Amino acid sequence: MERRRSLPDILAGGIFVLIGGAFAVGSLSYGLGTPLRMGPGFFPLAVGLIVAALGLGIVVKGLIAGEVIAFGVVPWRAVAAIALALVFFGFTVRGLGFIPTCVVTAFLTTLASAKVRLLAAAAVAVGLTLASTLIFVVGLQLRIPLWGPWLPF
Repeated sequence: MERRRSLPDILAGGIFVLIGGAFAVGSLSYGLGTPLRMGPGFFPLAVGLIVAALGLGIVVKGLIAGEVIAFGVVPWRAVAAIALALVFFGFTVRGLGFIPTCVVTAFLTTLASAKVRLLAAAAVAVGLTLASTLIFVVGLQLRIPLWGPWLPF
């Protein structure tokens, strides 16, 4: 009987084990407390151990009952557009302000698909900017300027 191994499952599970283990080890520097009076390190420890256990389960599944998965062509346009949008947001949100940065970021990520037309991308960008402004600035009261100092108005 031939065992097939799934390399993507093994790698993904290993990443989960590493991330969960890192959170668990990092939480040990905080006080754990008791189950009735939990300290600040209890929840990160519990979440880290759960993530590591799930990752271990994925690794075991990949070793025992792997599947052969054929990967398609990598959508480099989408990868580049989304990476560019994230970098743009990170570097310009304080200078341009939340609204202009959010519009450009949403527009760039929408253009990651070759099937989207410019008018649809603009509508999505406006809608996401409105929703993001209502959620983060109005609802959560995030202290970030709507219009930044780089703009003349």
